[in-house]
Amino acid sequence: MTRAFLRNKTYLVPLLLLLVAIGLNYYLQPNFFQPRVLNGNLRVMLPLMVLAAGQAIVIIAGGIDLSVGAMVSLVNVTLVTLITRESGPPEMLLGAGVALLLGAAAGALNGVCVAFLRLQPIVTTYATSFLFSGVALIILPRPGGSLPRALTTFYRSAPLGIPATAFGIVVLLLLWVLLRRTRFMQNLYAIGGSAAAARASGVRVALNSFFSYVAMGVFAALAAMMLTLSTGSGNSRLGDAMTLPSIVAVVLGGTRLAGGRGGVVGAVIGVAILTIIRNLITFANVPTWYQTLFDAVIILLALAGPGIVRLIRERKA
Repeated sequence: MTRAFLRNKTYLVPLLLLLVAIGLNYYLQPNFFQPRVLNGNLRVMLPLMVLAAGQAIVIIAGGIDLSVGAMVSLVNVTLVTLITRESGPPEMLLGAGVALLLGAAAGALNGVCVAFLRLQPIVTTYATSFLFSGVALIILPRPGGSLPRALTTFYRSAPLGIPATAFGIVVLLLLWVLLRRTRFMQNLYAIGGSAAAARASGVRVALNSFFSYVAMGVFAALAAMMLTLSTGSGNSRLGDAMTLPSIVAVVLGGTRLAGGRGGVVGAVIGVAILTIIRNLITFANVPTWYQTLFDAVIILLALAGPGIVRLIRERKA
């Protein structure tokens, strides 16, 4: 019974790890819970949390997306091109709508290649990452652009003493609660568990896999919008460093790279852990390249874990 409970609550172990990380961070940074510091940390976390949420949906279905960072960059430069410091509400709404459509279109391209053309997800999304990066560079060759100050001020604000980004995290988790109960997510779990069995049960594997990538594109667009609100400007390389952390956060949150198990809650916790670990590395005066080493070790353990467990079981037998 305990084993079944832990299997369904894959985020419990990451949650415990998060509490330990928070305790260590508080020891090194006593002002960690001060509103200004907390607001800054949440502002850094939220875009990656949203991106990791989309990545979790794709990985649950047995896929992976290496183009998410390039998507973020593409949407970012598009936003600062459409929305300037003098833009009013109509231009802002148009820019937001175009950003979401652009993200969905980028995800749809990946989905067509992976789900219908049956190309390998890693190779396909690695290739499209160069396509999206190239288009972003054409749109904005050099960093620039500027959003209306009212937008960036709102994103950095703390209404009622609560960071605006905290409300964003709550909305993200509520959205997952609703999405988790849909037939779409049930199908994705079934596909990630066994595509052949899902197909035999009447699940339209290709179509559901396609829409998982479209959802990833929408989440990437939302992450880009939040990151643009945080920086207030555009950069065609802005999302480059977000791809690997989005995958690491998902794995760290308890989602299997093979698919079929996990969720967004664990991914959100995983992002929080990664952010706090970065803080620990900074305050402990540890070289920053250790963060990359940590990310690589997490991925390696996730890939090797099932094989190690199987080897141990075989030796015991």
